Amino acid sequence: MQPNIQSKLPHVGTTIFTVMSVLANEYNAINLGQGFPDYSMSEALIALVNKAMQGGHNQYVHMNGLPLLRERLAEKITALYATNVNAETEITITPGGTYAIYTALTTILQPGDEVIVFEPAYDSYIPNIEINGAVPVLIPLVYPDYKIDWELVKQKITPKTKLIMLNTPHNPTGAVLCADDIVHLQNLVKGTGIFILSDEVYEHLIFDGRKHESMLRYPDLYERSFVCFSFGKVYHCTGWKLGYCVAPPALMKEFRKVHQFNCFTCNSPVQVALAEFITQKNNYTELGSFLQQKRDHLKSGMQQTKFKPLPSYGSYFQLYSYSNITDENEKDFAIRLTKEYGVAAIPTSAFYKNGEDNKVLRFCFSKKESTLDEAVNRLMKL
Repeated sequence: MQPNIQSKLPHVGTTIFTVMSVLANEYNAINLGQGFPDYSMSEALIALVNKAMQGGHNQYVHMNGLPLLRERLAEKITALYATNVNAETEITITPGGTYAIYTALTTILQPGDEVIVFEPAYDSYIPNIEINGAVPVLIPLVYPDYKIDWELVKQKITPKTKLIMLNTPHNPTGAVLCADDIVHLQNLVKGTGIFILSDEVYEHLIFDGRKHESMLRYPDLYERSFVCFSFGKVYHCTGWKLGYCVAPPALMKEFRKVHQFNCFTCNSPVQVALAEFITQKNNYTELGSFLQQKRDHLKSGMQQTKFKPLPSYGSYFQLYSYSNITDENEKDFAIRLTKEYGVAAIPTSAFYKNGEDNKVLRFCFSKKESTLDEAVNRLMKL
């Protein structure tokens, strides 16, 4: 008898991002599907990594992350959100934001726990919940603005509710939480044992003068939160896979119990380099305006096509409706767009467990203007 694996994720296959990227390569298409830049990152940061390697910083750093980097992050948090966090007990460096999310979920979830998830949702959330034996409770964001229906959230809370998952700025929609959302959230969790997991990897990619409503701004919310971030999204180096999690001491203590037996520690020379580079604040304070220009550039070009934009206030992404172009479902249309017109996008239905289809595709605008222009030229042929 051969050993047989009983899958922990029996309904999970290859992600749509991989599928569309393979198609993009096969058909020589412009890949506006996956969220990564095609422009160069900072040469100064690359030089600092090289300097760290040449300087001998190639062995393990502390399990929780390079102390100096954590101290600099604590200073940054205080400056941005007027919240004092302890670098020693409240910040852990992780191999990417998605890892931080998985580790936080694994830290607190027990079989049968319920987790509020807003859809469309980043594709790792539901598998991360299910692999821990917990149950995702899916709540649709209200189309077309993708707002949270807080009355519906209140109705979905049960004695089994362990966690509410938030993502702001939001992938895939570009929606952001506002002050009114924070008030609703505060009222909802007050006096409960409900945790919050806040995915804030796009914290600096926020547009049109809006404010990033981080859980770190609000002591009553932070006391029950794991807040996850990404260096890759800030410094145009997504392939480095480095991020961090911030949580109160009691929560972080348990987080680190899981972390130490999973990755143990993260890339040493990159942490050394980032500890120095992070002091150059303009690299993140100017990021929102930099990406907003790219959003606007794509939006301006897309006016020459039949696609209709939906609001995007942050992230790498903007959704576009094609309801006046074809009745095809999102996946089929995205595949045809790649094969016949040479532009790859992501069907928003991939971010819903039930495959909800609103005739909307997600386009990544974190690309060179020449890339965006060529994509528009191809889409104009529709």
